[in-house]
Amino acid sequence: MSNPGNSVTLIIEPPSQGKRLLFLDALRGFTMFWIIGGSTIIRSINKIWPNTFTTTLANQMKHAIWEGFTFIDLIFPLFLLIVGAVLPYAILGRLEKGQSRASIYPHILKRTFVLILLGLIDYGLLQCDWPNMRWSTLLGRIGICYCVAAILILHTNWRTQAAIAAGLMFLYWGAMMFIPVPGHGAGVLTPQDSLSTYLDQLLIPGKLGVDNLYDRQGVISTFTSIATTLIGVLIGHWLKSGRSDIQKLKGMFIASIILIITGWIWGRFFLISRNIWTSSFVLYSAGWGLLLFVLFYWVIDIAGIKKWSFFFVVIGTNAITVWVGQRIVNFDGISSFFLNGMATRYFTFLAPLILACGTVMVKWLILWVMYKHKIFLKA
Repeated sequence: MSNPGNSVTLIIEPPSQGKRLLFLDALRGFTMFWIIGGSTIIRSINKIWPNTFTTTLANQMKHAIWEGFTFIDLIFPLFLLIVGAVLPYAILGRLEKGQSRASIYPHILKRTFVLILLGLIDYGLLQCDWPNMRWSTLLGRIGICYCVAAILILHTNWRTQAAIAAGLMFLYWGAMMFIPVPGHGAGVLTPQDSLSTYLDQLLIPGKLGVDNLYDRQGVISTFTSIATTLIGVLIGHWLKSGRSDIQKLKGMFIASIILIITGWIWGRFFLISRNIWTSSFVLYSAGWGLLLFVLFYWVIDIAGIKKWSFFFVVIGTNAITVWVGQRIVNFDGISSFFLNGMATRYFTFLAPLILACGTVMVKWLILWVMYKHKIFLKA
């Protein structure tokens, strides 16, 4: 497999020294696969062969309505874990090369600004319809999490970063449980009356993401999403340490089990919810995400079984490009142009699946051309 060399994606840089951790590119691509159409493929399979198994899989492609956890709820926190995991390499690598902390700040702030701006454009900034625009964006949240985590790496050690992550989770829990909402009191955890909903309605302009009631990228949940990113930072410190591959693998596996169990137990008292990014959700999702780190690290970087991962690596090395690009380019229309006639005339039964796979492949082929020519868009 050709190596992308020293080019980087928009927000995630490869390790600056030692061997490249290919599994991070593959895992990032795996994460993005579900965003760019993988979930649609699964739902299409259920349309063609509806049965208990395919229906269960299709239901995993839907976000939990308020409380609960599905596979698709894991995707965004997994992306933040990857963002955090690469930061110790990227930031500390610059320091190890002799760059000053002051010289790194413009780099961090520029990337943060670009992510926030792209997020706003993605959500309709150029339409100039301010009252009906969503101002709280996915890419904006990534930018904020990236910025805070990068600055903390510049000035603190892993113990402080772990303490801050824990503190953010406990403070969030305390705020949600003990700060009274006008007219409803404290500790109300419903979509209509929670502190998170109240703050979103009070502080976020424009349109809110869920029924104009609250936003999944809400005000207070931004703090716990930072905690998710900091857990990723701790993973990065662990991977960057001088321990053997097997020690790293075992450590991550044990940590993943602890996180899942702790998050599940906390969830019995403080709901697991991707919608408001609860503290229990931080731990629970981080645990499952870390299990995927273990799997990809073991298979790709330790066992050396790499060829299968090329499909995901191509996506992962230009993740933000396709994230934003699919909002600009009508990939569904391109797929339909080439495949609709054949699918509807000769493979009617499989048409939904053919068109869904076609959309993903159109995106992948464009990314493959960029990968082949070593074009990796960055801030």
